[in-house]
Amino acid sequence: MSTTVSTMKAIVCQSPDHFELVDKERPVAKAGEALLQVKKIGICGTDLHAYRGRQPYFVYPRILGHELSAEIVAIGDTVAPFQIGDKVTVVPYMNCGTCHACEQGKTNCCERLEVLGVHRDGGMQQYITVPYAHLVNTNDISLDAAATIECLAIGAHAVRRAEVKKGQYALVAGAGPIGLGVMKFLKLQGVHVIALDMNEERLAFCKQWGAADDTLHVADQPLEKLQEITNGALAQVVFDATGNTAAMEAAFHYASFGGKVVYVSLVKGNISFSDPDFHKKEMTLMGSRNATMQDFEHVLAAIREGHVDTDAFITHGSTFETMIEHFEDWLKPETGVIKAMVTV
Repeated sequence: MSTTVSTMKAIVCQSPDHFELVDKERPVAKAGEALLQVKKIGICGTDLHAYRGRQPYFVYPRILGHELSAEIVAIGDTVAPFQIGDKVTVVPYMNCGTCHACEQGKTNCCERLEVLGVHRDGGMQQYITVPYAHLVNTNDISLDAAATIECLAIGAHAVRRAEVKKGQYALVAGAGPIGLGVMKFLKLQGVHVIALDMNEERLAFCKQWGAADDTLHVADQPLEKLQEITNGALAQVVFDATGNTAAMEAAFHYASFGGKVVYVSLVKGNISFSDPDFHKKEMTLMGSRNATMQDFEHVLAAIREGHVDTDAFITHGSTFETMIEHFEDWLKPETGVIKAMVTV
């Protein structure tokens, strides 16, 4: 007796700068899992860096994609916290649940963390299985909005980790999607937001979408202008979302005495800074990695309450079948891309 194997389409990053559309076997949900039909895939900096061969913790070939919205089409148990037909987004950080970090609630930096689309295959495929514990019900928002939650949650997590206070000055270096998310959730905390970037169009978008109070261009004496804005005090918190080594090192210059520097971005290399300058200011240097379920729920609530315009956040798009031909354009800031969304 022959057995019919269901297949599906997947986009595989075979090596740097090389995608391939392939057929592969459709997965089956095991106990504790749901089978998802992927509906939307947000393209993020991790995908772009992986494609270019600049992503840490990465090996090829790999199916990218971790900013997802999907529909549950099968469940692995007769009793489950979700139903077939539910719309969901995915918390793509697969944590072990038993290490010291997990026991402390820091599932975002689990000692054995595996991120979908980085350490294991992600969502650039028509179907994927995901444990129930990593799903968030999004029935009451659009599929597009649901696929932005993971990106925005990274910014929300960084803001929560920094413990910002209303009325503080915060400088956000890098006006890409992650930096914009940081700005948005800083504003919701009542912080005075200053955006720093080298792209005039993105700086304009920071004011329009992120509600930044001030914008600084990298080439236009930003330190002096920051001093003017803050009456010489500089920024109590500096967030770096550039993914650029030189920019990350420069972040220390923008922080006030007693201030904080929060690295939201990641580079494949070393960062250096002047210890005397760091010490005399008694600065705090923080890393902010990924997000937790708490951050996902916070972002979802902000979208539901109308505080985040996800429609304006999404500037480009393609179908699943045409993604490969559009992807190179999404690497170019001159195209005006903020967030590209793939419809499966």
